[in-house]
Amino acid sequence: MPSPLRTVHIIFNAHIDPVWLWPWTTGVDEALNTCYTMCNTLDRHPDIVFTRGEAWVYEQVRRHDPALFKRIVKHIRAGRWSVVGGWWIQPDCNLPGLENMHQQIAIGRAWFEKHLGLFPRIGYNVDSFGHTAALPDVLSAHGQDNYVFMRPMAHETQLPANVFRWRGRPGGKVVNAFRISHGYATIFPPNLEWVESSLKPLPNGVNDTMCFLGVGDHGGGPNEHMIQWVRDHVHAIPGAKLEFSSPERFFRALAPQLQHLPLVTGELQMHAIGCYTGHRPVKLGVRRAENILALAGRAVAKAPADERKTAQPVLDESWRSLCFNSFHDTLGGSCTPSAARAADDQLAGVKAAAETILSETFRRRAHSLPADPRQRIVLANYTREKFLDFVEHEPWLEWTHWKPDWCLLDERNRLIPHQIVEPETLMPDTMRVLFPAEVNAGEFRTVRIARNPSGKLPLLKGAKPDFTLITAANGSGALQSAAGVACPLPELRLIEEKSDTWAHGLDRFAGPQLDHAHWSAPVQVETGPIRQMWRIDGRIGESRICADWRRYVGHDFYELRLRVTWHEHHKLLRLSWNPGAEILKREDGIPGGGLSRASDGRELPVRDRTLLMLGDGARAGIVAPEIFALSGEPKEVHLTLLRSCPFAHHDPKILPEKLEHYAWVDQGEHTFTMRFFPAGRVTAKELDRQALLLQQRPVIADLTRGMPYRPYKDQPDWPA
Repeated sequence: MPSPLRTVHIIFNAHIDPVWLWPWTTGVDEALNTCYTMCNTLDRHPDIVFTRGEAWVYEQVRRHDPALFKRIVKHIRAGRWSVVGGWWIQPDCNLPGLENMHQQIAIGRAWFEKHLGLFPRIGYNVDSFGHTAALPDVLSAHGQDNYVFMRPMAHETQLPANVFRWRGRPGGKVVNAFRISHGYATIFPPNLEWVESSLKPLPNGVNDTMCFLGVGDHGGGPNEHMIQWVRDHVHAIPGAKLEFSSPERFFRALAPQLQHLPLVTGELQMHAIGCYTGHRPVKLGVRRAENILALAGRAVAKAPADERKTAQPVLDESWRSLCFNSFHDTLGGSCTPSAARAADDQLAGVKAAAETILSETFRRRAHSLPADPRQRIVLANYTREKFLDFVEHEPWLEWTHWKPDWCLLDERNRLIPHQIVEPETLMPDTMRVLFPAEVNAGEFRTVRIARNPSGKLPLLKGAKPDFTLITAANGSGALQSAAGVACPLPELRLIEEKSDTWAHGLDRFAGPQLDHAHWSAPVQVETGPIRQMWRIDGRIGESRICADWRRYVGHDFYELRLRVTWHEHHKLLRLSWNPGAEILKREDGIPGGGLSRASDGRELPVRDRTLLMLGDGARAGIVAPEIFALSGEPKEVHLTLLRSCPFAHHDPKILPEKLEHYAWVDQGEHTFTMRFFPAGRVTAKELDRQALLLQQRPVIADLTRGMPYRPYKDQPDWPA
């Protein structure tokens, strides 16, 4: 019995990077140019189909050329123009948070349903640099049960077939996934080898596959020669036929064959590990924008209807801008310096708009609280979880420095423990107060400044924060609690790293170590009932470093605030931690949860934290929401802090000997805040809670309304 004829669905497409080696404004030009050309091509060839995704592209046409948009709609209605993806843009699929990913689809879906009356059920990220295990559940939540991608490619990750069923975790949702075999764009004339490559990795029993054709990476689509070539080679491959088609038609043909698809469980990595580690400002900008938009959204949701009506369009536009700047070449740090600066500016606008909405919504309520004769600090928690942590705040005290007999009172006039710590400024009369706060989700709390005639302060329960910082000449050392329990000190290491911007062809950064931290003698900067802090400063390579190590009463974690003034080229800064026992298993944070990974040295994207299961039965952990990649070995886990490469350098381009005129990634000052949990009983849930505490802090306002007068500097009868 002869084998059934296999069908190669020819997908004519035009991949459009709105930002990459050009600014976003040029991306608008290419969206208009490509769509115009493809409408004309479809008019000339009534038998072909064109495939195009991303709501952002269609929105540019709708805004700039309404007549062209009408032509596109006509082709869509005729089944000649296939709409895929349904998302706002093709984002990075590792670094955005879970809400960012849901918004990416929800915003795209709202646009497509409003303007085209449809929403495609085919997720489509053909250029993204790897795919988080959270993605199948996200796709399924929005009714998308099919997914098209290309990376990681066959030489990067072996899969049982190029079409398979994919789930992120055991028991998770399953989607049908297709990996493009050779590429989504054909910058050279097509050939049979290109087409045949889509047939080789098919599972037994599956007779349909897709082959993508289209000129160029920056727009384009099929040209006349390509269309004729397909016509001339319809039956050129024995046992197969070529057919003008679309992803919709392919998945429809695949439906009766699904039982033959193998099941793949886990994340789809890895490609371009440099994209998890390059251009930290845009990654930090997206992360912070995600968090402040989440707070602003929850604040607005509880506001009166008229406030919601005013604020919601601003939030919607901010989310669209955030989703646009989550584009894979933007968030991956692989675009030009000027395009990166534009992204930084746009993300700053997102954060500013969200902060304004959050401030207005919060302060309308805070300033409507009943008058009080004492100066107050009002806190609001707009997260979904209870806030139980420590707060630092600098209330304005009319040029008066905090006096020894001043205190903080809660709403029931109970004393709140506090500690005066270093202020942000170097002014003589500014101060900063540190105090514990417990604020339920959605709750407001009030703290009042008063006199404490008794001079006694309540003590918080739990172990004292006392500890000692010990450093060695080779950059190692220990953090030792008052009880004598030692926690190994993480070590800063400078690694040679000469790959291109994407770090093509690498699955780890394995260059030689060039230097270690050269620390000064530790200085105890703070000692008090709530927190103790030691400071060390020094250098590594040509860069300056300063580390503040803190410990809080009643807590066993050590908090690190690390400041780096980075002046390196072709180097990588790594923070390595040996938790004191062999690492048997590691669970890294990913969007929406955690994922078990092998400690095999591979560089992988991380979100917020990592949990280490140790050989002695204990668990250790690191909370590091401002770090985006790590690797691990049986004895150590390595956090990649900074990596210096030229912007948009792509192998095999040979760099000139001198590049002083060119922009290098991540130069300048960077600050990191991390919490290290030494070997003990810490859980993934606790690490996730700590990550939320660091990123979504209470909103704070100072209230003086109700005070009988504003005092002079150092007025002796104030506060009452």
